[in-house]
Amino acid sequence: MKSFIPLFALVALSYAAPQFNQYQTQPQYQVIPIVRQNQEINPDGSYQWSYETGNGIQAQEQGYLKNAGIKDAEAQVAQGSYSYTGPEGIPITVTYIADENGFRAEGAHLPTPPPIPEAIARALQYIAANPQTQQQQNQYQGFRG
Repeated sequence: MKSFIPLFALVALSYAAPQFNQYQTQPQYQVIPIVRQNQEINPDGSYQWSYETGNGIQAQEQGYLKNAGIKDAEAQVAQGSYSYTGPEGIPITVTYIADENGFRAEGAHLPTPPPIPEAIARALQYIAANPQTQQQQNQYQGFRG
């Protein structure tokens, strides 16, 4: 019976030992180094940062406070870009700006809206070429002028 105690202890220790991590041998889980990194924060609130990784990912951004000190007109502005190679091997680049008008991104891979239908485009051209008088606008709104 005394010989079973050391045997059970050895079995318990073998189960408690760290197990081999299956992810250590798979290349998609390799550590990617940061090969370049820069950041600067200025006393006026403006900033810039950038980095590049060992697998070709790059990103950069600059920002500042627009109309600083003007009530109801201040806006944080950030603009930058990032790029990487997509799963299909195609380079992807996105440039963006974010300000009081929202976030706007551009990139060749991003979807674009369909073209304006011809009939609507002609109607918009007509409206632009034939502005209504104030009296005509008031009539359409139910006012008498």
